[in-house]
Amino acid sequence: MPPAHPFDTSALRDVGDDDKLKEECGVFGVIGVADASNFVALGLHALQHRGQEAGGIVSHDADQGFQSARRFGYVRDNFTSQKIMETLPGPLAIGHVRYSTTGSKGQTAIRDVQPFFGEFAMGGAAIAHNGNITNANALRRELIERGSIFQSSSDSECIIHLMARSLQRTIPERMEDALRRVEGAFSVVAMTRTKLIGVRDPLGVRPLVLGRVGDGWALSSETCALDIIGAEFIREIAPGEMVVISKDGIDSQFPFRPQKSRFCIFEHVYFSRPDSILGGRSVYETREAIGRELAKEAPVEADLVCPVPDSGTPAAIGYSLASGIPYAMGIIRNQYMGRTFIEPTEQIRNMGVRLKLNVNRALIAGKRVILVDDSVVRGTTSRKIKEMILDAGAKEVHFRIASPPTAWPCFYGVDTPQREKLLAATMSEEEMRDHLQVDSLKFISLDGLYRAVGEAQGRNQDQPQYCDACFSGEYPVEPADQIESGFEMKAAE
Repeated sequence: MPPAHPFDTSALRDVGDDDKLKEECGVFGVIGVADASNFVALGLHALQHRGQEAGGIVSHDADQGFQSARRFGYVRDNFTSQKIMETLPGPLAIGHVRYSTTGSKGQTAIRDVQPFFGEFAMGGAAIAHNGNITNANALRRELIERGSIFQSSSDSECIIHLMARSLQRTIPERMEDALRRVEGAFSVVAMTRTKLIGVRDPLGVRPLVLGRVGDGWALSSETCALDIIGAEFIREIAPGEMVVISKDGIDSQFPFRPQKSRFCIFEHVYFSRPDSILGGRSVYETREAIGRELAKEAPVEADLVCPVPDSGTPAAIGYSLASGIPYAMGIIRNQYMGRTFIEPTEQIRNMGVRLKLNVNRALIAGKRVILVDDSVVRGTTSRKIKEMILDAGAKEVHFRIASPPTAWPCFYGVDTPQREKLLAATMSEEEMRDHLQVDSLKFISLDGLYRAVGEAQGRNQDQPQYCDACFSGEYPVEPADQIESGFEMKAAE
């Protein structure tokens, strides 16, 4: 086979983003509008940051029944085609953008791409899921032993099989029955021939919001996707809530045992788009508040505050405002690079970060620079960025990180490296500073992060207000499959 062209962007893994936690997935659904699939395609485009590997849409039309299209790659490269969109008619549709957190990571098969569809005695249903089922292996074994035949490697398919085996009369009742068996995190958007359904797990780990679009309704992972279709944001789906939307209106119920909410705090730090609203708060304003808190906790004398684009930008602005140190775009991102890059040689691989980010030398030379980033996972990208800044003539490099050290993997819908590959799992803050070879390195404290997201008293140690397992090692739902595979939970203090 001839060697791949170094600027062929059609395959392999992300470059420069390999040191970030991968977004989970995005879900979107619309009912009660003409050509609902077009609205879904727009919504998925706005949620593209939550998954870039693949996307899918299922629609229903009274004459043509259920129709589906699943494709690899960006929404813009697939679901802007009139030819494809004409195959998805009807006033009801749901969609999903995927980053694989289970199944064959990086080698997604088309059968793993959601939404999944099932034909039941009372009619068909499609389902799209954001999150991770922590008892999926046990459920899959049980279902296979009872005769289920799985088509994908995704944990989400378990929900369809559990629905198929349920003895309940209606599809919403079967879904409710199935989800009671599921552990972990799930925000689900589903559809029947006449209904749009949205469900959040009892802890509300992953987001799901409701919007009004014309005479119809929309469900979305984030409010920014409602904005793109001109929908009015109505409210968040509550933790443990199930809404069933039809031409008769919205039916809301709470089918699960009530639990205290544990929304993912990292949605505020990184995953969600800065123009979204979470828990009644602007994500942008929260990230700016994180920067302000970081400036109070970890001041340092310097000449410039520079974000690591793009996720570090609001926190860097907050740090600058609180510290009085000028803000500057010391690193420029190439917006046209895309998310993937063929890496045929070591030389090209080492160019990876420079292909995405370039240092603004005129600003940096001779300056003491504070670099603000959202997280440090493996540390590989941080080291490369530090080297670029020094190569540009910086006098000092100080890292300020807008999240606490990521020391534990996430099992609720985020692709986290194995624990031993997380820098903070094996090193102290000082050891990480030495490893990255920077003048100083400081992370925001867990209490500081909680204050920035609106918890004035910080973290409640007895009943944490958020899921912060990636920082604390305290998992609100025991990751049964991982423990069975040998994962060791944090020892009780």
